[in-house]
Amino acid sequence: MQFEPIAIIGHSCVLPGALDPAELWEIVLHGRDMVTLAPDDAWRIEKQRILAGPGATMQDRAWSDRGGYVRGFAERFDPAGFLLPADEIKALDPVFQWTLHGVREALHSAKLTAPLPERAPPTGLILGNLSYPTAGLVQFAEATWFAAQSEAIPRPPDMSTPHARNRFSSGLPAHLAAQALNLRGDAFALDAACASSLYAIKLACDRLHDRRADVMVAGAVNRTDDLFIHIGFCALQAMSRRGESRPFAADADGLVPGEGAAFVVLKRLDDAVAAGDEILGVIRGVGLSNDGNAGGFLSPSAAGQVRAMEAAYAMAGLTPGDISLLECHATGTPVGDAVEFASLCELWRGERFTRGQCAIGSRPRRCGSSSASW
Repeated sequence: MQFEPIAIIGHSCVLPGALDPAELWEIVLHGRDMVTLAPDDAWRIEKQRILAGPGATMQDRAWSDRGGYVRGFAERFDPAGFLLPADEIKALDPVFQWTLHGVREALHSAKLTAPLPERAPPTGLILGNLSYPTAGLVQFAEATWFAAQSEAIPRPPDMSTPHARNRFSSGLPAHLAAQALNLRGDAFALDAACASSLYAIKLACDRLHDRRADVMVAGAVNRTDDLFIHIGFCALQAMSRRGESRPFAADADGLVPGEGAAFVVLKRLDDAVAAGDEILGVIRGVGLSNDGNAGGFLSPSAAGQVRAMEAAYAMAGLTPGDISLLECHATGTPVGDAVEFASLCELWRGERFTRGQCAIGSRPRRCGSSSASW
Protein backbone atom coordinates (compact mmCIF):
# COMPACT_ATOMS: atom_id res chain seq x y z
CA MET A 1 0.00 0.00 0.00
CA GLN A 2 1.37 3.40 -0.98
CA PHE A 3 1.58 5.88 1.90
CA GLU A 4 1.74 9.55 0.97
CA PRO A 5 4.38 11.11 3.29
CA ILE A 6 3.02 13.29 6.08
CA ALA A 7 5.04 16.14 7.59
CA ILE A 8 5.07 17.05 11.28
CA ILE A 9 5.06 20.85 11.36
CA GLY A 10 4.21 21.60 15.00
CA HIS A 11 4.26 20.00 18.42
CA SER A 12 3.47 20.60 22.09
CA CYS A 13 3.33 18.73 25.39
CA VAL A 14 2.16 18.85 28.98
CA LEU A 15 4.24 16.18 30.72
CA PRO A 16 5.88 15.57 34.10
CA GLY A 17 8.67 18.13 34.33
CA ALA A 18 8.05 19.34 30.78
CA LEU A 19 5.34 21.83 29.87
CA ASP A 20 6.80 22.34 26.40
CA PRO A 21 8.99 20.32 23.99
CA ALA A 22 12.16 22.25 24.88
CA GLU A 23 11.81 21.22 28.53
CA LEU A 24 11.17 17.63 27.47
CA TRP A 25 14.35 17.61 25.41
CA GLU A 26 16.34 18.83 28.42
CA ILE A 27 14.96 15.97 30.52
CA VAL A 28 15.89 13.41 27.87
CA LEU A 29 19.30 14.98 27.22
CA HIS A 30 20.26 14.91 30.90
CA GLY A 31 18.54 11.63 31.72
CA ARG A 32 16.49 13.07 34.56
CA ASP A 33 14.07 10.84 36.43
CA MET A 34 10.64 12.48 36.74
CA VAL A 35 9.03 9.74 38.85
CA THR A 36 8.01 11.05 42.27
CA LEU A 37 5.64 10.26 45.11
CA ALA A 38 2.03 11.14 44.40
CA PRO A 39 1.11 14.65 45.63
CA ASP A 40 -0.41 14.58 49.11
CA ASP A 41 -3.84 15.60 47.83
CA ALA A 42 -3.89 13.36 44.75
CA TRP A 43 -5.89 10.55 46.38
CA ARG A 44 -8.19 12.73 48.52
CA ILE A 45 -7.63 10.29 51.39
CA GLU A 46 -4.76 9.51 53.74
CA LYS A 47 -2.30 7.40 51.78
CA GLN A 48 -1.66 5.08 54.70
CA ARG A 49 -5.27 3.91 54.48
CA ILE A 50 -4.56 2.69 50.94
CA LEU A 51 -0.91 1.65 50.87
CA ALA A 52 -0.57 -2.04 51.67
CA GLY A 53 2.25 -3.50 53.72
CA PRO A 54 3.91 -6.88 53.11
CA GLY A 55 1.40 -9.71 53.19
CA ALA A 56 -1.65 -7.44 53.08
CA THR A 57 -4.63 -8.39 50.96
CA MET A 58 -4.86 -6.28 47.80
CA GLN A 59 -8.59 -5.56 47.75
CA ASP A 60 -8.88 -1.76 47.38
CA ARG A 61 -5.21 -1.36 48.23
CA ALA A 62 -2.03 -0.26 46.42
CA TRP A 63 1.59 -1.11 47.11
CA SER A 64 3.05 2.00 45.51
CA ASP A 65 2.25 5.72 45.38
CA ARG A 66 4.88 6.64 42.80
CA GLY A 67 4.24 8.00 39.32
CA GLY A 68 4.89 10.79 36.84
CA TYR A 69 2.93 13.94 37.72
CA VAL A 70 2.39 17.21 35.86
CA ARG A 71 3.28 20.17 38.08
CA GLY A 72 3.15 23.92 37.57
CA PHE A 73 0.60 23.82 34.76
CA ALA A 74 -1.91 26.14 36.45
CA GLU A 75 0.73 28.87 36.65
CA ARG A 76 1.58 28.48 32.95
CA PHE A 77 -1.95 28.06 31.56
CA ASP A 78 -3.84 31.06 30.19
CA PRO A 79 -7.57 30.27 29.83
CA ALA A 80 -8.19 33.51 27.94
CA GLY A 81 -8.20 33.76 24.16
CA PHE A 82 -10.36 30.71 23.45
CA LEU A 83 -13.86 30.81 21.97
CA LEU A 84 -15.18 29.65 25.35
CA PRO A 85 -15.52 31.67 28.59
CA ALA A 86 -12.30 31.62 30.62
CA ASP A 87 -14.20 31.08 33.87
CA GLU A 88 -15.85 27.97 32.47
CA ILE A 89 -12.50 26.59 31.27
CA LYS A 90 -10.94 27.15 34.70
CA ALA A 91 -13.77 25.10 36.27
CA LEU A 92 -13.02 22.04 34.14
CA ASP A 93 -10.84 19.04 34.96
CA PRO A 94 -7.22 19.29 33.77
CA VAL A 95 -7.97 16.73 31.05
CA PHE A 96 -9.89 19.52 29.28
CA GLN A 97 -7.35 22.23 30.10
CA TRP A 98 -4.37 20.17 28.97
CA THR A 99 -6.15 19.40 25.70
CA LEU A 100 -7.14 23.01 25.00
CA HIS A 101 -3.67 24.30 25.90
CA GLY A 102 -1.83 21.54 24.04
CA VAL A 103 -3.76 21.92 20.80
CA ARG A 104 -3.39 25.71 20.87
CA GLU A 105 0.35 25.51 21.55
CA ALA A 106 0.83 22.92 18.80
CA LEU A 107 -0.94 25.19 16.30
CA HIS A 108 1.20 28.13 17.42
CA SER A 109 4.29 25.93 16.98
CA ALA A 110 3.16 25.35 13.38
CA LYS A 111 2.90 29.14 12.92
CA LEU A 112 -0.90 28.95 12.74
CA THR A 113 -3.29 31.39 14.38
CA ALA A 114 -5.34 29.84 17.18
CA PRO A 115 -8.31 30.11 17.32
CA LEU A 116 -8.28 29.58 13.58
CA PRO A 117 -9.75 32.30 11.37
CA GLU A 118 -12.93 31.53 9.45
CA ARG A 119 -11.09 31.14 6.14
CA ALA A 120 -8.49 28.73 7.54
CA PRO A 121 -8.02 25.45 5.63
CA PRO A 122 -10.07 22.51 6.97
CA THR A 123 -8.38 21.46 10.22
CA GLY A 124 -9.31 18.55 12.47
CA LEU A 125 -8.33 16.91 15.75
CA ILE A 126 -8.07 13.25 16.70
CA LEU A 127 -7.36 12.64 20.36
CA GLY A 128 -6.32 9.45 22.08
CA ASN A 129 -7.87 9.56 25.56
CA LEU A 130 -7.91 6.71 28.07
CA SER A 131 -11.55 6.45 29.07
CA TYR A 132 -10.95 5.90 32.76
CA PRO A 133 -12.56 8.16 35.38
CA THR A 134 -10.78 11.47 35.83
CA ALA A 135 -10.44 13.18 39.20
CA GLY A 136 -13.12 15.69 38.14
CA LEU A 137 -15.55 12.90 37.25
CA VAL A 138 -14.88 11.08 40.53
CA GLN A 139 -15.36 14.27 42.55
CA PHE A 140 -18.63 14.98 40.74
CA ALA A 141 -19.83 11.44 41.53
CA GLU A 142 -18.79 11.81 45.18
CA ALA A 143 -20.63 15.12 45.54
CA THR A 144 -23.75 13.67 43.88
CA TRP A 145 -23.69 10.63 46.16
CA PHE A 146 -23.26 12.69 49.31
CA ALA A 147 -26.14 14.93 48.21
CA ALA A 148 -28.38 11.87 47.85
CA GLN A 149 -27.30 10.59 51.27
CA SER A 150 -27.47 13.95 53.02
CA GLU A 151 -29.66 12.73 55.87
CA ALA A 152 -27.79 9.52 56.60
CA ILE A 153 -24.22 10.71 55.85
CA PRO A 154 -23.47 14.44 56.14
CA ARG A 155 -21.56 15.94 53.23
CA PRO A 156 -18.00 17.01 54.15
CA PRO A 157 -17.98 20.79 54.72
CA ASP A 158 -15.13 21.41 52.25
CA MET A 159 -16.69 19.42 49.38
CA SER A 160 -17.83 21.44 46.38
CA THR A 161 -19.62 20.11 43.30
CA PRO A 162 -17.38 20.18 40.22
CA HIS A 163 -18.58 21.47 36.85
CA ALA A 164 -21.15 19.10 35.36
CA ARG A 165 -19.19 18.82 32.12
CA ASN A 166 -16.54 16.84 34.01
CA ARG A 167 -18.95 13.89 33.69
CA PHE A 168 -18.04 13.61 30.00
CA SER A 169 -14.28 13.32 30.25
CA SER A 170 -13.81 10.77 27.43
CA GLY A 171 -15.00 12.39 24.20
CA LEU A 172 -15.87 15.92 25.28
CA PRO A 173 -12.27 17.25 25.49
CA ALA A 174 -11.87 16.84 21.73
CA HIS A 175 -15.24 18.45 21.03
CA LEU A 176 -14.53 21.44 23.29
CA ALA A 177 -11.08 21.90 21.74
CA ALA A 178 -12.67 22.06 18.29
CA GLN A 179 -15.23 24.55 19.57
CA ALA A 180 -12.71 26.67 21.47
CA LEU A 181 -10.21 26.84 18.59
CA ASN A 182 -12.61 26.88 15.60
CA LEU A 183 -11.47 23.54 14.16
CA ARG A 184 -13.95 22.72 11.41
CA GLY A 185 -12.64 19.30 10.41
CA ASP A 186 -13.30 15.96 12.09
CA ALA A 187 -12.77 16.15 15.87
CA PHE A 188 -13.21 13.14 18.13
CA ALA A 189 -11.51 11.03 20.79
CA LEU A 190 -10.70 7.33 20.86
CA ASP A 191 -9.45 4.81 23.40
CA ALA A 192 -7.14 2.09 22.14
CA ALA A 193 -5.31 1.71 25.47
CA CYS A 194 -1.54 2.04 25.09
CA ALA A 195 -1.85 2.38 21.31
CA SER A 196 -4.22 5.36 21.48
CA SER A 197 -1.69 7.96 20.34
CA LEU A 198 -0.61 5.87 17.34
CA TYR A 199 -4.21 5.23 16.33
CA ALA A 200 -4.81 8.99 16.54
CA ILE A 201 -1.84 9.65 14.25
CA LYS A 202 -2.91 6.97 11.76
CA LEU A 203 -6.49 8.26 11.58
CA ALA A 204 -5.23 11.84 11.23
CA CYS A 205 -3.01 10.75 8.33
CA ASP A 206 -6.05 9.08 6.76
CA ARG A 207 -7.97 12.38 6.85
CA LEU A 208 -5.09 14.09 5.06
CA HIS A 209 -4.77 11.30 2.50
CA ASP A 210 -8.52 11.46 1.80
CA ARG A 211 -8.34 15.26 1.36
CA ARG A 212 -10.99 15.66 4.07
CA ALA A 213 -8.59 18.06 5.80
CA ASP A 214 -5.50 20.07 4.93
CA VAL A 215 -4.17 20.22 8.50
CA MET A 216 -4.70 17.73 11.32
CA VAL A 217 -3.78 17.80 14.99
CA ALA A 218 -3.17 14.38 16.53
CA GLY A 219 -2.33 13.65 20.11
CA ALA A 220 -3.14 11.91 23.35
CA VAL A 221 -4.05 12.83 26.91
CA ASN A 222 -4.18 10.87 30.15
CA ARG A 223 -5.46 12.36 33.36
CA THR A 224 -6.95 9.29 34.99
CA ASP A 225 -7.84 9.59 38.67
CA ASP A 226 -4.57 8.62 40.36
CA LEU A 227 -6.09 6.53 43.15
CA PHE A 228 -8.12 4.58 40.58
CA ILE A 229 -5.08 3.83 38.42
CA HIS A 230 -2.87 2.75 41.33
CA ILE A 231 -5.45 0.41 42.85
CA GLY A 232 -6.45 -0.90 39.42
CA PHE A 233 -2.96 -1.77 38.21
CA CYS A 234 -2.04 -3.31 41.55
CA ALA A 235 -5.14 -5.50 41.31
CA LEU A 236 -3.94 -6.56 37.85
CA GLN A 237 -0.48 -7.32 39.28
CA ALA A 238 1.00 -4.93 36.70
CA MET A 239 2.30 -2.18 39.02
CA SER A 240 6.00 -2.14 39.97
CA ARG A 241 6.33 -2.99 43.66
CA ARG A 242 9.50 -0.88 43.82
CA GLY A 243 7.86 2.09 42.15
CA GLU A 244 10.48 1.93 39.38
CA SER A 245 10.03 1.33 35.67
CA ARG A 246 13.00 -0.57 34.24
CA PRO A 247 12.24 -1.46 30.60
CA PHE A 248 14.05 -4.60 29.37
CA ALA A 249 15.91 -5.00 32.66
CA ALA A 250 16.27 -8.51 34.06
CA ASP A 251 14.69 -7.43 37.37
CA ALA A 252 11.83 -5.38 35.86
CA ASP A 253 8.72 -5.97 37.96
CA GLY A 254 6.03 -3.76 36.44
CA LEU A 255 4.96 -0.39 35.19
CA VAL A 256 4.77 3.03 36.82
CA PRO A 257 1.81 5.23 35.82
CA GLY A 258 2.23 8.68 34.37
CA GLU A 259 -0.04 11.50 33.26
CA GLY A 260 0.14 14.21 30.63
CA ALA A 261 -0.64 15.13 27.05
CA ALA A 262 1.24 15.59 23.78
CA PHE A 263 0.25 16.77 20.29
CA VAL A 264 1.62 17.04 16.75
CA VAL A 265 0.36 19.10 13.80
CA LEU A 266 0.32 17.16 10.54
CA LYS A 267 0.23 18.22 6.90
CA ARG A 268 0.82 16.49 3.58
CA LEU A 269 4.56 16.68 2.92
CA ASP A 270 4.20 18.24 -0.53
CA ASP A 271 1.92 20.93 0.89
CA ALA A 272 4.30 21.63 3.77
CA VAL A 273 7.26 21.99 1.41
CA ALA A 274 5.28 24.25 -0.92
CA ALA A 275 4.22 26.47 2.02
CA GLY A 276 7.75 26.72 3.40
CA ASP A 277 6.72 25.16 6.73
CA GLU A 278 9.37 24.09 9.21
CA ILE A 279 9.35 20.29 9.02
CA LEU A 280 10.13 18.58 12.32
CA GLY A 281 9.78 15.04 11.01
CA VAL A 282 8.17 12.94 8.30
CA ILE A 283 5.79 10.00 8.72
CA ARG A 284 6.25 7.48 5.92
CA GLY A 285 4.16 4.58 7.22
CA VAL A 286 1.91 3.57 10.12
CA GLY A 287 0.99 -0.05 10.81
CA LEU A 288 -1.97 -1.12 12.95
CA SER A 289 -2.97 -4.60 14.01
CA ASN A 290 -4.61 -6.51 16.84
CA ASP A 291 -4.06 -9.83 18.54
CA GLY A 292 -7.34 -11.41 17.49
CA ASN A 293 -8.20 -14.57 19.41
CA ALA A 294 -4.95 -14.74 21.35
CA GLY A 295 -3.46 -13.74 24.68
CA GLY A 296 -5.34 -11.68 27.23
CA PHE A 297 -5.76 -8.21 28.65
CA LEU A 298 -2.12 -7.99 29.75
CA SER A 299 -0.67 -10.68 27.48
CA PRO A 300 0.12 -9.11 24.10
CA SER A 301 0.73 -11.23 21.04
CA ALA A 302 4.09 -11.14 19.28
CA ALA A 303 2.36 -12.10 16.02
CA GLY A 304 0.05 -9.08 16.27
CA GLN A 305 2.98 -6.76 16.88
CA VAL A 306 4.92 -8.22 13.95
CA ARG A 307 1.92 -7.69 11.63
CA ALA A 308 1.74 -4.03 12.63
CA MET A 309 5.46 -3.44 12.14
CA GLU A 310 5.56 -5.27 8.82
CA ALA A 311 2.69 -3.12 7.55
CA ALA A 312 4.50 0.08 8.56
CA TYR A 313 7.76 -0.97 6.89
CA ALA A 314 5.92 -2.01 3.72
CA MET A 315 4.14 1.35 3.49
CA ALA A 316 7.40 3.20 3.98
CA GLY A 317 9.30 1.05 1.48
CA LEU A 318 11.91 0.21 4.14
CA THR A 319 13.40 -2.88 5.73
CA PRO A 320 14.49 -3.25 9.37
CA GLY A 321 18.09 -2.98 8.19
CA ASP A 322 17.41 0.65 7.21
CA ILE A 323 16.59 1.64 10.82
CA SER A 324 19.06 3.16 13.30
CA LEU A 325 16.79 3.86 16.29
CA LEU A 326 13.75 2.11 17.78
CA GLU A 327 11.54 3.68 20.44
CA CYS A 328 9.81 0.80 22.16
CA HIS A 329 6.62 0.51 24.17
CA ALA A 330 8.67 -1.09 26.95
CA THR A 331 6.13 -1.36 29.74
CA GLY A 332 8.63 -2.68 32.25
CA THR A 333 6.42 -5.72 32.84
CA PRO A 334 8.14 -9.11 32.40
CA VAL A 335 5.50 -10.39 29.98
CA GLY A 336 5.14 -7.21 27.93
CA ASP A 337 8.88 -6.65 27.52
CA ALA A 338 9.53 -10.29 26.62
CA VAL A 339 6.82 -10.29 23.96
CA GLU A 340 8.04 -7.01 22.48
CA PHE A 341 11.62 -8.26 22.32
CA ALA A 342 10.44 -11.50 20.69
CA SER A 343 8.53 -9.42 18.13
CA LEU A 344 11.64 -7.44 17.26
CA CYS A 345 13.71 -10.61 16.93
CA GLU A 346 11.12 -12.06 14.55
CA LEU A 347 10.98 -8.86 12.49
CA TRP A 348 14.76 -8.72 12.22
CA ARG A 349 15.15 -12.39 11.33
CA GLY A 350 17.57 -12.66 8.44
CA GLU A 351 18.78 -9.04 8.71
CA ARG A 352 22.51 -8.44 9.05
CA PHE A 353 23.74 -5.83 11.47
CA THR A 354 27.06 -4.49 12.54
CA ARG A 355 27.40 -3.94 16.28
CA GLY A 356 25.79 -0.68 17.38
CA GLN A 357 23.95 -0.05 14.11
CA CYS A 358 20.47 0.00 15.65
CA ALA A 359 19.76 1.47 19.09
CA ILE A 360 16.75 0.83 21.31
CA GLY A 361 15.53 4.08 22.81
CA SER A 362 13.91 2.65 25.96
CA ARG A 363 16.85 2.01 28.24
CA PRO A 364 16.60 -0.10 31.44
CA ARG A 365 16.46 2.88 33.78
CA ARG A 366 13.78 4.53 35.86
CA CYS A 367 11.34 6.63 33.91
CA GLY A 368 7.74 7.77 34.14
CA SER A 369 6.36 6.54 30.87
CA SER A 370 7.28 5.02 27.55
CA SER A 371 5.78 5.04 24.09
CA ALA A 372 5.95 3.05 20.92
CA SER A 373 6.40 4.21 17.36
CA TRP A 374 7.59 2.10 14.47
